[in-house]
Parts: sequence; C-alpha cells; structure tokens
Amino acid sequence: MSNPIIKLNVLAKNADNAKQIVDAAEGNVYVGLLVKNFPTVEAAVEAVREFQQADVPVSVGLGAGDPAMWKKVVDVAVQTKPAHVNQVFPAAGYTLGALQHVGSEHSIVNALITPSGTPGQVIITTGPTSEPLKETVSCDAAAAMLAEIGVHSVKFYPIGGTDHLDEVAAMVKAAVKHKIKIFEPTGGIDIHTIGKVIEVCVDNGADYIIPHIYTSIIDKATGLTRIEDVRELARFCK
Repeated sequence: MSNPIIKLNVLAKNADNAKQIVDAAEGNVYVGLLVKNFPTVEAAVEAVREFQQADVPVSVGLGAGDPAMWKKVVDVAVQTKPAHVNQVFPAAGYTLGALQHVGSEHSIVNALITPSGTPGQVIITTGPTSEPLKETVSCDAAAAMLAEIGVHSVKFYPIGGTDHLDEVAAMVKAAVKHKIKIFEPTGGIDIHTIGKVIEVCVDNGADYIIPHIYTSIIDKATGLTRIEDVRELARFCK
C-alpha cells in the first residue's frame, strides 16, 4: 500500500497566523474559516480572499457543525472556490453541483456524518431540519449514497478523540469499499490522540486523511493558533 496523504485542518485567527501555520506544516494543511463567525456572506468572502491572497489553502467551514450554516457555506464557497469545503450530509451533493457549475473542480467537498454509538451504524440526518431525528443507517449505505453523487470525503464528527475508534474503523472501511478516498476525523483530537486516530484510519485503508484539530491548539489568551503545536502535529503528516 502506498503511503497515505495526511493533511491537518486547523483554524487561524488572521492571515498572518494562517501563513505561519502553512509554513510550520510545510503545506500539509487546510486552514478553516467558519462562516458562523461572520455576520454576512460578504464578510466571510472577504476573509477567505484575504487568506487566499496570502497563499493559504482555505477550508470553508460551518462552525461547530452548525447545520443552519449550510447555505452560507455554499454561497461563500461558490464565490471563493476554496481548496476544501465542509458540509452537512443532506447538502453535500448540492454543494458539489454548485461548485462544479462555477468551474471549481478542485474543491474537496465533505459530508458530515455523526457516530451513533454503535459501530457500523451512523447518523446522516445532519441538516437543519433532519438533525433532531438522529436516524441511523449502516456505514455501508451512508458511503454508497455519497459515492453515487461523487462527494469526495467523509467528515466524521464528533469522535471525542479516541472515544469512538471502533466506529471510526467501521466508517473508514465503508468509505474505502465505495472508493471514497478522503476521511476526516473530527472532534476532541489533540497532540496526544492524533497518532492513534490516524493509525486506525490507515489500518482500515484510508489513503487521504484530514484530521481536524481546533480549540486544543488555540492560545486562549491571544486567540492565535500555536505554531509550535502545528509543527508537532505536522510530524504526524509525514
């Protein structure tokens, strides 16, 4: 098996912080901008463009997986054609189509799937109306539905660090079976747990892994993402 590609997904306070992150991670990173943090689509677009002008690969995100933000994500992504887009499961195909319509074939689009507590069963009702239903389907069915419309990636959130590794393993296996190349474990991952999470993804066949590490590496006093932590995490990308 060829070596998997591993890229971090982290937040940055501003473009300078983002640029330092990209350097520290030697480019193996997407820097998240969460649309929930901006009052309007226009304000979010402006921030994304500022990061892009600094050669930062941007990941447009919802904001704590907030399903109400799904349309704002699409509107920002269509205007900025980012490297990576986070989306709820029910809106992933819509987002992919919207980006293809504006010629943004390079943008990776993921679909948010939630662990159910039972390995092999997952929750795909992650949209604003469907989310309270918490209905489960098999990992196999979830992956098949994404594969048939061409969604690139499974975002699995929240995994609670190493609390749901058996569920991570089952979802990775299903994604690989249906030729979904990218897997994005998210939630509670930090410097101490990232190695184990990556190992489970690799052992179950993932060949492109994007672990999201957010608050655990942000300095509470300054709001800046700590560059030394990014360097430490980047070692796992090798």
